[in-house]
Amino acid sequence: MKRMGMIFRAKANKALDRAEDPRETLDYSYQKQLELLQKVRRGVADVATSRKRLELQLNQLQSQSSKLEDQGRKALALGREDLAREALSRRAALQQQVTDLETQHATLQGEEEKLTLAAQRLQAKVDAFRTKKETIKATYTAAQAQTRIGEAFSGISEEMGDVGLAIQRAEDKTAQLQARAGAIDELLASGALDDQSGMHKDEIQAELDRISGGSDVELELQRMKAELAGGSSQQAIEGGSGQAQSQQQPQDTPRFDKQ
Repeated sequence: MKRMGMIFRAKANKALDRAEDPRETLDYSYQKQLELLQKVRRGVADVATSRKRLELQLNQLQSQSSKLEDQGRKALALGREDLAREALSRRAALQQQVTDLETQHATLQGEEEKLTLAAQRLQAKVDAFRTKKETIKATYTAAQAQTRIGEAFSGISEEMGDVGLAIQRAEDKTAQLQARAGAIDELLASGALDDQSGMHKDEIQAELDRISGGSDVELELQRMKAELAGGSSQQAIEGGSGQAQSQQQPQDTPRFDKQ
């Protein structure tokens, strides 16, 4: 069972490696960092909201404290010491609340500053990661393209491998057919096989046909030469007769004497 589990995990890991695209992994990591940065910013906003709420409560308590102090002074002016004492007691209680709120406000302000600084640092890291991510993606894409081009040129890619195998099979079949045709011709020429169509000629007959064809050409050439020689002689005879007639024609012309 352990061995089967190890084999399964190994095959699953290999399949994941084959299916994994580093560019998609980088984009996913960048998306997670953006989500984390958004959470930090949301935390800063929440702390700032709490701090602002405390500031509003402090302002209200300080306003009430001032009002009670004024009431105590007026009561003393009117001779009502009891009212003045009550007003000062309430003011003391409010002052304790103000002190507690001021402590909480300082704590929240410190947390806000820490979260703001953390958000700024995280923002810088996210920006740096984004730049590095784009650089790695561009480098990976270029390397992938170069690898595919190299595989295509070398013929080791899957597509070019299929084409190369098809070409090899075609060449093998062509060579096999050529060898078969040559073997059949040799068998027919040697008489080991009979030509059922009667179109095949042996070597002796082929040589006789070649010599006969050459003799026919020579005979035709001699005949053409004789025709050309005979035509030239006839033209020479006809030319001589015409010249003799032209010389005798003026003698036969009658002359008329002038009276």
